[in-house]
Amino acid sequence: MKGSWDDERDPLAALRGGNRGPFEEFVRSEAGTLLRFFQRHGASLAEAEDLAQEVFLKLYRSAPTYSAQSRFSSYVLRVARNAWIDRRRRRAVRPEGPSLDEAAAGSASLLEILPATGPEVGRGAEVREERERVQAALAHLPESHAVVVELALVQGRPYAEISELLGIPVGTVKSRVFHALRKLREQLGEGPRS
Repeated sequence: MKGSWDDERDPLAALRGGNRGPFEEFVRSEAGTLLRFFQRHGASLAEAEDLAQEVFLKLYRSAPTYSAQSRFSSYVLRVARNAWIDRRRRRAVRPEGPSLDEAAAGSASLLEILPATGPEVGRGAEVREERERVQAALAHLPESHAVVVELALVQGRPYAEISELLGIPVGTVKSRVFHALRKLREQLGEGPRS
């Protein structure tokens, strides 16, 4: 998410003041960011689109009572994270399976943003298998660890910002990253590192 939203261009503050322009610009420019966020968490494209719309609607509805207590981008990510957690909770109560089209097409995930090493054409299947192994390992992480991995390792956010965003101490952020990486190494057969 662009940091410029955190400066004088807070879309919700403008919306609260009656100016819809900055919010509309925010929706146009950041829709892709939210789609990728949800897809990295395992949502299909259709589900990611629904969740992004849900986030924009929640933001729009919150404008009358919104007061900027933290950075706008942190607020948006908190709303998106809560929307994802709510969706997962609803699924736990009433499991939803992917449609046949989605299952056949596959869905975007955290793995799609991992840097590729430019394998030769003949190694395509090997790379695909490795990505599937990593995806399976990531799916076994607890939600609290998966969110921290997303924010710290994928988005490159500093631990202090993650602490503020999630409302947990910096030490807890560090601990979750450490334990998530250790669990991923174990599941991928690399064993613990000293």
